[in-house]
Amino acid sequence: MKEVYLDHYAATPLLPEAREAMMPFLGERFGNPSSLHSRGDAAREAVEEAREKVAALVGAEPEEIIFTSSGTEANNLAVKGIAAGSRRKGRHIVLSSIEHFSVLHAARSLEKKGYELTMVPVDAQGSIDLEELEAAIGDDTVLVSVMAANGEIGTIQPIAEAARIAAEKEVPFHTDAVAAAGTLPLDVKQPGLSALTLSSDMIYGPQGVGALWVKRGLRLIPMLDGGVQEGGRRGGTENVAGIVGMGAAAEAARRDMAERSARLAALRDALVSALPQRIEHLYLTGHPTRRLAWNASFAVEFVEGEGMLLFLDQKGVAVSSGSACTSRALKGSHVLSACGIPAERAQGSILFSFGLQNSMEDVEYVLEVFPPIVERLRQMSPLYAKYLKERG
Repeated sequence: MKEVYLDHYAATPLLPEAREAMMPFLGERFGNPSSLHSRGDAAREAVEEAREKVAALVGAEPEEIIFTSSGTEANNLAVKGIAAGSRRKGRHIVLSSIEHFSVLHAARSLEKKGYELTMVPVDAQGSIDLEELEAAIGDDTVLVSVMAANGEIGTIQPIAEAARIAAEKEVPFHTDAVAAAGTLPLDVKQPGLSALTLSSDMIYGPQGVGALWVKRGLRLIPMLDGGVQEGGRRGGTENVAGIVGMGAAAEAARRDMAERSARLAALRDALVSALPQRIEHLYLTGHPTRRLAWNASFAVEFVEGEGMLLFLDQKGVAVSSGSACTSRALKGSHVLSACGIPAERAQGSILFSFGLQNSMEDVEYVLEVFPPIVERLRQMSPLYAKYLKERG
């Protein structure tokens, strides 16, 4: 059976050059970067070299990069650390309504401690309302966080404009760039940016490593106590092998970004163009043009995401869905809900996220096997039967 992996938003394969760079630090070159002997020196030098490579990916200075265990930890450090650093000014945080849970839940945990949270709405295509953003920022606002792009629906946000609005009101601006990194150019030197989150596993590096860029001079309160690592901003012995792998992946992403983006966009566009012609009542979610190169997300009416995932898996195709039946929390996608997509349609959400190893043959295979699956599921759907009856 043919196998087609189209769930790169969940996990990407490790680049061979990242694996090769990591291997010595999983074996004979083990060492603690904080140690004062030569083995510690070698580990520390490897971490600093990786820091330079990650910094170069986003146009940062190496000392502004903080390594973490994941994008989730980096987002938590940004939200909680920046808010704590500015608590004398106020206790108000502004977010977009479609942020990743690691930003939303971090902010909500602060809300329980007396902070006020304002959620800025998005339009039907997932783009933030800049006028609403500007109106939401007050004298007591200590942080604005808007993601660079949403991985679930692919919409790229107007970060330059949003950061400018925050800068004019002298409020720190954080962006979660996990979904955007590697295929979308990022430059932390653009006006208004204060912090930016990255995750290794979204740029074909190892899992379990992330990074937070924090602008020099911004007050950030550490969330982990117990060590002086990462300039005192994040305690804990560094994951040397993982950091080295992230550095190698960042270097490759910077080098190959234009080629990757063009190739992935061609696959995305082929599927986005052809699939609606083969399946009725299928709707593209997210912005039609201002979207991530690897993202093709749809809502399929009269079917549920779980059924599509299971039947596609039987055909060797791995994808994901934002429907409640595929969520461990048993809740539908807050992203689709924020876009105003009706719950019954959102239950049929499906995301095809392309990666470096995919080809046009994979697109053709999906076009071959997916329409009959939808038709089969609709034949079992009482909602579809009702629709056909009403249509006459």
